[in-house]
Amino acid sequence: MHKNDVKGVLFDLDGTLADTAPDLIHALNLSLDDAGFSAQPLDKMRHAASHGSLFLVKTAIPDADEALQIRIQQGLLHHYARINGDYSRLFTDLPELLTLLDQQGIPYGVVTNKPARFARPLIEKLNLTHQLKAIISGDSTRYAKPHTAPMLLAAQQIATPPEHILYLGDAERDLVAAHNANMLGGVALWGYLSPHDTPDLWPSRCQFKHGASLKQFFAA
Repeated sequence: MHKNDVKGVLFDLDGTLADTAPDLIHALNLSLDDAGFSAQPLDKMRHAASHGSLFLVKTAIPDADEALQIRIQQGLLHHYARINGDYSRLFTDLPELLTLLDQQGIPYGVVTNKPARFARPLIEKLNLTHQLKAIISGDSTRYAKPHTAPMLLAAQQIATPPEHILYLGDAERDLVAAHNANMLGGVALWGYLSPHDTPDLWPSRCQFKHGASLKQFFAA
């Protein structure tokens, strides 16, 4: 893949554009504490942060019954609504990358499975609302990733043909969605991958080890 192939960029949010694990895991620990469970360390739980609130709970207390897991998930969401964005930051080198894309006239946006009630306040706290040409949440269309519906809606909003859009994500469903939407899939290896993930087997066009390598790709 060559830089000239890319006319637009779309990002997954959690674990790709922004390091949101500190918020998510803090909310998880508040809910676990409410239920009498021990807190989970950030490093142990970071890999689960891209996969939704229930996955976080199941990773923390896999042996608990489903009803309890769901109750703790609801508590997590309650706490998360209050602290969402307090500890989240763009990953290293990505602010500079966005500036570079602006300078090159390349539109960019976000496609996330996070519901709008969480995604939009987070994006506002990251001071990105006015920079992003598309903000597609998990409930913006009838389907979430890996379905193509949110991907194609984002392509319309950034006014770029899918085959010229680089979609960056840190989970297999991100790359499947990009592939099925005929986009150029790129793996964000700096994200929340677990030791059991196999990104070499995901349907991607390229992999980026860190934000610096992605920035270098566009600066070349």
